[in-house]
Amino acid sequence: MIKSKFRQKVFSVVQKIPKGKALTYMEVAEKAGSPRAYRAVGNILKKNYDPTIPCHRVIRSDKALGGYNRGARKKLEILKKEGYSIGHDSY
Repeated sequence: MIKSKFRQKVFSVVQKIPKGKALTYMEVAEKAGSPRAYRAVGNILKKNYDPTIPCHRVIRSDKALGGYNRGARKKLEILKKEGYSIGHDSY
């Protein structure tokens, strides 16, 4: 149940990231109320296949892409299409 609540918080945070912007896994964890759970955020998003949750908008703290369950190339392609370029500030 606790994991489920955290998962819903993560999805809620990620759904609010606007096109052309990104948050880091750590920022998502902080906004979801568990600042040290950034790895859990990655694991939750890795298993997400719901297209309404834009998990491609979550990147690593060093501004590198990080993982994506549809492949890094696809993640970069989607981010560029939305107007985000690696190295931008997160929102």
